[in-house]
Amino acid sequence: MKKSNHVLLIGPLPDPISGVSLANKVVKEILEKSDDYSVDYVNTSNPNFSEDLGSFSLKKAWFYFSLNLHLYKVFSSNIIYITPGQTFFGIVKYALFILFGSLLNKKLIIHVHGNHLGNCYQDLNGQKKRFFKYLVKKFSKGIVLSESLKNNLTPFLDDNQIHVLYNFAEDYLLDDREKNFSKLKLVFLSNLMQEKGIIYLLDAFITLEKNNVLYEAKIAGNIDVHLKETIEEKLNSLKFTKYIGVVNGEDKKSLLFWSNTFILPTFYKMEGQPISILEALASKNCVITTAHAGIPDIIHDSKNGKFVAKESVKSIVDTLTYLSQNLEFVEEKAKFNEIYFQKKFSLNNFSKNFINILNA
Repeated sequence: MKKSNHVLLIGPLPDPISGVSLANKVVKEILEKSDDYSVDYVNTSNPNFSEDLGSFSLKKAWFYFSLNLHLYKVFSSNIIYITPGQTFFGIVKYALFILFGSLLNKKLIIHVHGNHLGNCYQDLNGQKKRFFKYLVKKFSKGIVLSESLKNNLTPFLDDNQIHVLYNFAEDYLLDDREKNFSKLKLVFLSNLMQEKGIIYLLDAFITLEKNNVLYEAKIAGNIDVHLKETIEEKLNSLKFTKYIGVVNGEDKKSLLFWSNTFILPTFYKMEGQPISILEALASKNCVITTAHAGIPDIIHDSKNGKFVAKESVKSIVDTLTYLSQNLEFVEEKAKFNEIYFQKKFSLNNFSKNFINILNA
């Protein structure tokens, strides 16, 4: 049976793994399984991971320019779904797809995975600001991760064109196994970037070891090439912290069930709602993070864990010291989080709500 709607997905897909690339992978799978939608894609993942997102380079410009060779795919699609970057270049690199799709009266959907697009627009001026607005206003509808992030699209779209779609974690992470709460067992699962708080976290671990605080930690994710030497030096000085590289599938599940506390002291300017936090909820972890971007829409201090101050080694040290001495608090939050996840952030909820937005 021929499917009536053909979606062209334009955005990053794994590898490398990020919240956006994982979300796009799942969206692609949802559309492939749908009775009403078929999908093609343009994978915009740059194979060279670096924290310098949004910055310009000739090498990067050539890579994204070459993606325009896929422009012919617009002809056979009636919906163009784009997960762009949140910078001027992050939007402009899709200009031909946006303009061509608009010219051919395609339905254009922008899905913003963060809280920086609006700030970027406000900081622009002159022709760049006008061109940025001109492009984003071409979209038929927009998707954001939570209510507080709608203001990223309100300069461009009417309120009835902006939809909220909470992120998800995959259901394979759910497990009935009992967890070990006899010791504070921490996991950091994200790209190892300055703005994800990794340096502050490693410095906090160094202080914990000096203070003889009992803990064990495992760190997983891509290391930003600019921080590699600094991170490795700090890791080598720690006895109870281990870097285990990039994890996927069952390795990720094993890691999240080994831990009882997830920590992400992020102040990342592009942050929305990290999927890794939702993965931590699904796998019965107490969550330690910052009240940053859209995180307070899904994580509540004292209900799901604790907030730490941004860019503060002391705040991390004080919080983790408290948890190591109050493991019943860790266990209580971890068990609550599993139930909370199943009610709000399951893949089934995401899939159903995503299709509803496409149909709207």
